[in-house]
Amino acid sequence: MSTAAPRASAPRPRAYPDPGPFALVAVCRPVRGEFTYAVPDALRTALTPGLRIRVPFGRAISLGFYLGPASDPGPSVKTRPIEKALDLEPALTPDLVELLRFAARHYRAPLGEVMKAALPPGLSQATDARDAKPDAVLWAKVVPGVTPAMITRAPAQHAAFSYLTAVGGEALVDEVEHAMAGAREHLKKLAKRGLVTLEPRTVVRAVAQGLAQGRPEALTEAQAVAVQELERAVSEGQFAPYLLHGVTGSGKTEVYLRAAEHARALGKGTLILVPEIALTPQLVGRFKSRFGDAVAVLHSALKDSERLRHWQALRSGKVSIAVGVRSGVFAPIPNLGLVVVDEEHDPSFKQEEKLRYHARDLAVVRAQRAKATVVLGSATPSLETLLNTRQGKYRLLTLPTRVDDRPMPGVSLVDLRLERPKDPAARDVEPPILSPPLRAAMRETLEKGQQVILFLNRRGHSTYVLCEVCGQSRRCTDCDVCLTHHLGQRALVCHYCGKRSPLPTTCPECDGPLLTLGVGTEKVEEEVGTTFPGARLARLDRDAVTNNERLTELLAAFARREIDVLIGTQMVAKGHDFPGVTLVCVLLADSALALPDFRAAERTFHLLTQVAGRAGRGKEPGRVLVQSYNPLAEAVARSVGHDFEGFSALELARRKALGWPPWSRLAAVRVEGEDPDLTADVARRLGRAMARALPAASLGVRLLGPAPAPIAKVKGKTRWQLVLKAPTHALMLGPLEAAEALLPELPGSVRAVIDVDPGAML
Repeated sequence: MSTAAPRASAPRPRAYPDPGPFALVAVCRPVRGEFTYAVPDALRTALTPGLRIRVPFGRAISLGFYLGPASDPGPSVKTRPIEKALDLEPALTPDLVELLRFAARHYRAPLGEVMKAALPPGLSQATDARDAKPDAVLWAKVVPGVTPAMITRAPAQHAAFSYLTAVGGEALVDEVEHAMAGAREHLKKLAKRGLVTLEPRTVVRAVAQGLAQGRPEALTEAQAVAVQELERAVSEGQFAPYLLHGVTGSGKTEVYLRAAEHARALGKGTLILVPEIALTPQLVGRFKSRFGDAVAVLHSALKDSERLRHWQALRSGKVSIAVGVRSGVFAPIPNLGLVVVDEEHDPSFKQEEKLRYHARDLAVVRAQRAKATVVLGSATPSLETLLNTRQGKYRLLTLPTRVDDRPMPGVSLVDLRLERPKDPAARDVEPPILSPPLRAAMRETLEKGQQVILFLNRRGHSTYVLCEVCGQSRRCTDCDVCLTHHLGQRALVCHYCGKRSPLPTTCPECDGPLLTLGVGTEKVEEEVGTTFPGARLARLDRDAVTNNERLTELLAAFARREIDVLIGTQMVAKGHDFPGVTLVCVLLADSALALPDFRAAERTFHLLTQVAGRAGRGKEPGRVLVQSYNPLAEAVARSVGHDFEGFSALELARRKALGWPPWSRLAAVRVEGEDPDLTADVARRLGRAMARALPAASLGVRLLGPAPAPIAKVKGKTRWQLVLKAPTHALMLGPLEAAEALLPELPGSVRAVIDVDPGAML
C-alpha cells in the first residue's frame, strides 16, 4: 500500500535532479495528503514536478501528479511503484504546482483533486496525452459529372443529392441533415458509391460582427496616467497590485489592452479574468481585434476539443494572452507578466462547489509568486479590495470620468408605493411592471430610434403561485423554496434542484383557483410586447440563452441595433458596451435587499450601479430609472447619485461594528443529509469539536451556530451550517482542522464541506 505522508510545501528549486527511489505524489482522489510511491528505474529521468502519471491507488488505477522526491518511508512500509508517465513534459508548470498547493491548503481541499481541476478535458484522466485537433465540420460535395438521374432505386439518396445540386453542389452535412432528417446516413452511402465526397474543413471562429472594436486614437488624461504606471510596473518585473477604480464607461478595457501590448512587447504573458461567460464574447472581440490569434479563450461553454486546443497553445508558448472565467486563473501562461481581474467585485469569481476558491484572491497570489503586475478593475470595488487599497496594500489608479467627456447617466427613482392603484377595492391588484414614468420614457426612447435595457434579476414568468382560497403556495417538495412559473416551458420549476411539474389548473389542496404572482423576465417580455407591439424584443437569461453561440449572436445583434429592447437578468448588467442604449430601467431594485446575507446591501448597490452604467455610452446622453418599494434604503438612494464613496463609508462602518468582512475572515462548515435528525446531530458534533479548538477568547474568534441554513432544505436534503469569524485566517486553522479530522468518521448519508471565505451565506 502507498502511505499518506503530509509534507510541508516550501518553494522548491527550479532544477530537478534524479528523484531517487521514492516520489511524492498527489493522487486525484477525494483524499487528503501527499503519497509516497516507488520510482521504477525506467522513470528516473522522466519525472519532473507537475508531470501527469498513472498510479495504483487501492484497487483502482488513478491519475496522479509527481511533486518531487520523497524520503524513504522505512522498511516496514511497502510502497507501490508508479506505473507510467503520461506526458513528455509536465502539464503543470512549477509556479502552477505551488499555486495549487497553496489553494489546497487555504481552501481545505485534497491536493490531487485541486490539480486535476486545473486541467482541461482530455488531460484530466489517467490516459496518454493527445494533441487537440482543430475544430472541423463535414462538407458534402457533388462529384463532377454526376447528376441526380444517375441515382436510381434509392429515393432518399436521390433527395439528398438533389438538395446538394440545388444549393450549388456542396453544403454542410449538418445543413442537409437539418433540411432532411436522416440525410447524414444517405450522404455517407452516396460517398461509398463515389457520387459525393465528404471532407472535413477546419472552422475558423471569427469574432461576431458588432462585438469587435477598433483602437481609439487617443487616451483620456486619466487613462494615459494609468497606462504609464502599469507599463512601468510590468517592466520592473516585481509584484505590483493595483485597483483600477473607474466609473462605468471610463475605458478600463483600453487600459488593459495597452498594458497587455506592453507585456507582449517584453515577451511576457497576460491573463485576463472576467466573472461570467456573458462577458467573454465582447472582451474576446476587443482582444482579438488587437492581438489576432495570439489570444486563447478558456471557459466551460467551449467544446472540450476547443478548450484543450487553447490550453495546449498556451502551454507550448505559441499563445501568450488568455481570456477566461474564474478557472482561467490556472491557465498555463509562461513568463506571466500581467494579470487583470475585470469586475473584480463580482460574486461569480467565487466557486461554490468542489474546490471553493475565489479566483480574484488566487489571481493576486499567482501574480505575487510570478512577480507580476495584477490589476483589479471595477466601477464598484468590493469592500475587501477597497480596504486593502486604503491600508496601502494595493495601489490606486482612478478613471473618474467617461471617455470623450460623456456625462454619467441621470438616475431617477420611481417609488412603486405611489404607483399602486388608488381605489381601495383594487389594493390587492399587483401594480404594473412598467410604471407610467417608465412607459413614457420607453415610448420617447423608441420613437428616437434608441435602445432600452430592462433589468430584473428573476427568471421565469411568475415567481410564485398560490391558492386564492386556502393561501397555500406551490413549493418544491425537495427544497424549501417556492416554485417559479415558466410560461414558455408550461411548467413550475425549482431554481435550486431543477425539478419541474405541470402547472395545475386548480389548487391540489382545496380545488380553489390559483393566482400567479410576482414578476420574472418572461412576464416583463410579455408586458413589453403588449405595450409596444412594434418594438423588437429579446430576452437575455439562462432560459433564453442556452449556449455560447446563441449568447454571442444575441449580443452582436443588439450591438448592431437589430434589437430595440433587451430584457434580462444580471447577464445584461456586466461590462457590456452598447452605444445605442440611452435608457436603462431597474424594474425592482430592492429584490435582494431582504436576503439573510451581510453582503446584501453591497451587492444591491454594485448591481444597480453596473446596470445604470450601460446607459449613455454613445454620443447620446443616457438616463436610468430605478423602480423601488424602498427608495430610502442606502443601497438604492446612494446609487441615484453614483455615490460609491458615501455608500462604501457607511457600509464599512456597519461591517466594522458587527465584525463582518473585510474586518474579519470567515469560514463556513455546511452539513447536509436526508435524515433531519441525523444531520442536526452531526452539525452539533462538529460544533462541539470546533468549539473545543477555539483560541483564547481574547483573540476575537467566534463560532456561530450550528443552526439551520437560511434555506433549510435543498434537493431533498436538510441543511445546517456553522460560521467561524476571526481577525485573521491563521486563527481559524485550529477549529477548521478539528472539523476536518471528523469528516472521515461521519455517516455516509451525511455530507459536510468546509467553505473558506464563503461568498454567500444562504
